[in-house]
Amino acid sequence: MMGYLRTAVLMAAMTALFLGIGALLGGTGGAMIALVIALAMNAYTWWNSDRAVLRMHDARAPTGPEGKALERLVHDMADRADMPRPKVYILQNAQPNAFATGRNPENAAVAATTGLLTRLSEAEIAAVMAHELAHIRNHDTTIMTITATFAGAITMLANFAMFFGNNRNNSLGLIGTLALMVLAPLAAGLVQMAISRSREYEADRIGAEICGNPLWLASALERISGLAARIDNDSAERNPATAHMFIVNPLHAHARDRLFSTHPDPANRIRALREMAGEQTQGVAGPWG
Repeated sequence: MMGYLRTAVLMAAMTALFLGIGALLGGTGGAMIALVIALAMNAYTWWNSDRAVLRMHDARAPTGPEGKALERLVHDMADRADMPRPKVYILQNAQPNAFATGRNPENAAVAATTGLLTRLSEAEIAAVMAHELAHIRNHDTTIMTITATFAGAITMLANFAMFFGNNRNNSLGLIGTLALMVLAPLAAGLVQMAISRSREYEADRIGAEICGNPLWLASALERISGLAARIDNDSAERNPATAHMFIVNPLHAHARDRLFSTHPDPANRIRALREMAGEQTQGVAGPWG
């Protein structure tokens, strides 16, 4: 519950930031224009985001025994979790990783890289895909699509700031306008990243419940995070705005300040999952145990 409350507060902050920028640049009329832009952009992105993301990463329908086995695994877990079966895709990528996308649980997809399928055990793969199913069930795919759209729209408005610099409703002045151009996208990015990190912890918890064993997911995260640091993900590097969708950060900006990370520290996630396992009855196997 606290995770949802935190997400709601952060999304409200991002919405207020967006409308506030519009008001600063163009008064009440500017705020209304910003609202219309936000609604239009979110409607378009909400409807088309899954197809766009899958195209960005050259996702393919599963074929062959390995692909069909993944599809059966995902559908079996979706059935056990009493949720709609998502479409399943494969990414031809050596980096072990996965993501979920879609505007709602009825129109969702999960994608796994070939690196995930070849480098992880069946139990670890099940745990990773359960994590992605949790994102779908929690409507995180919708939440993150909206926040990413708002972040992009805020950056767009900030870039327009110089054009509104002489607007009589703009009381910022040159220095204020320049500051807005720099600080607004930074603030939007920080809020987006905070929302993403918050949703990852919740998806870990629900995903562990879906697959039946938190230690499977802890093991998968440990292995994936180590390999992702050494193996390139070219499609993610070309489309860094989609990095927050993956189960671990697919980018190699590893000198980054943790404040700017789209994902929580893997060590913290692994620790939380191991604590969760310790709270469960010992010796109870999951559905694939």
